[in-house]
Parts: sequence; structure tokens; C-alpha cells
Amino acid sequence: MPLAKRLVAEFVGTGLLLAAVVGSGIMGDRLANGNVAIALLANTVATGATLVALILTFGPISGAHLNPAVTLADAWQHGISWRQVPAYVLAQVGGAFVGVAAADLMFGEELFSASRHIRSGGAQMFSEFVATFGLLAVIWGCARSRSSVVAFAVGGYITGAYWFTASTSFANPAVTVARSFTNTFAGIRPVDAPGFIVAQLAGHWQRRRYVLG
Repeated sequence: MPLAKRLVAEFVGTGLLLAAVVGSGIMGDRLANGNVAIALLANTVATGATLVALILTFGPISGAHLNPAVTLADAWQHGISWRQVPAYVLAQVGGAFVGVAAADLMFGEELFSASRHIRSGGAQMFSEFVATFGLLAVIWGCARSRSSVVAFAVGGYITGAYWFTASTSFANPAVTVARSFTNTFAGIRPVDAPGFIVAQLAGHWQRRRYVLG
């Protein structure tokens, strides 16, 4: 598949993912009448279901990474060349910002406002480490034996990880950066985003070290 088509797939796929994450967060928050558990449940179900659909749709084109951590892991596995990694990451980050903008516009929210949602502390950082480690382990564990189930495994894992991690499982540097620019239910303060990204990259590194050997 030509690189240009793969980059478009990564851009559009990541954009739709962020539109789902942020948009369902806004919708859930508005309809839950202050019940955070119900809002999070709505956010979780929409995100998990959308991930399955996006991976099934864009997987045959670009691999449906939609995540710089997945792209780095694929490069380590020789799935894509290292020269293509920067282009993939730029497409993912660009798509993530477009997805956030689309969600904010759909719900009449301010476009690109810095989030004030506090997500700090060691528990949050460790949660992102665990979430990213687990996500990559699930992807490559399934890809080795039953690649046809990867989409469902990823959707199921993220659905569960929303609830078993204190951070609600961002597990994606592009998602983290973009969500710092929406002051809505799914946001994260810009000052907290770097810690999340460091933890996510650490989770990627440990997965590569201990799962791949």
C-alpha cells in the first residue's frame, strides 16, 4: 500500500477515534446529571466500540496503529521502516487534533481550550505505564496467533482498562496531547500530559524488553 494512503488512513482513523473519545465524553457528561460513573460508562462503551470499527476499517490499509506507541512497536518488529515512523506519528497527532476540534464543534464547545482536568500523581503515571504495556501485549499477543481478533481484543482491553486504571487508560501519546486542548470531560491538563507520555513510552519499552526479549 502506498505510504500516502496509509498516512491518510492514520490521519482519518485517529481523528475519528478522538471524535469518539471526546464527543462521547461530552454527551455522557451532559446526560448523566452529575453522575460521573454513568458518564464514564458512556465514554467507555463508545470508545471501545469505535476502536473495534476503526481497526477493522483501517487495519487493511495502514495497520490501524492510531497510536505512536503502536507505531514504534511495529517498527521494532520490522512491520514498517523507521524512516516511515515520523510520518505516521505526524499523521496521528494531526488527526487527533482534528478529531478534538470536530467533537468540540459538534457539541458547541470552545475550540481548542486548555483542559483544567487534573490527572497528576504517581498512581496516574503508573496507570498509564500499565495501560500501555497491556495494550501492546494484547495487540502483539493476538497478532501472533489470531490476527483476525485483534480489533475485538483491543476494543475489549480498552473498555476494561478505562475502569481498572486510575488514569482511564489513555495509553496513546497522540491522544494525550490532543486531549490536553479540550476543556471537557475527557480532557487532561497540559501540565499533566508530559508525565502521561513518559509513562506510556516506558510501558512500550518494557513490553518490548520483556515480551519480545
